[in-house]
Amino acid sequence: MRYESALDAVALEDLAIRRYFGAVDAKDIEGVLSCLHDEALFTVQTDFVCHAGKPAIRRMLVDYFAAFETIVHRDFKLSADPATGRVAATFEGLVTTAAGVATRLCNTNIWRVRGGRFQEIHVFMSGPNILV
Repeated sequence: MRYESALDAVALEDLAIRRYFGAVDAKDIEGVLSCLHDEALFTVQTDFVCHAGKPAIRRMLVDYFAAFETIVHRDFKLSADPATGRVAATFEGLVTTAAGVATRLCNTNIWRVRGGRFQEIHVFMSGPNILV
């Protein structure tokens, strides 16, 4: 399915990197949710897990943010396609618990945009699913 999006490549990159991951790294649940449609789907493809709708995604974020003292996403390699409203990015994720245990992941996200927000997020995770 293809959704309508009027965002250009710069706006798609801003939505994915600065707004979405900026909010994730700041543990700003409302900021993350503001990037999503109410009925958004968040799928961890490598673990066959799907969080459907903002309430389920909110619950996942609460657990994720509580599990780690720091969350950092960096070294983005991004491709944005305004014609289809899709964005893909590979990046490094580094999460650290309060006890100082660090987990480094090399992940890929694929987003499908409807209007100006994400309708679908597909996550391909290099290690164990930390988004349960």
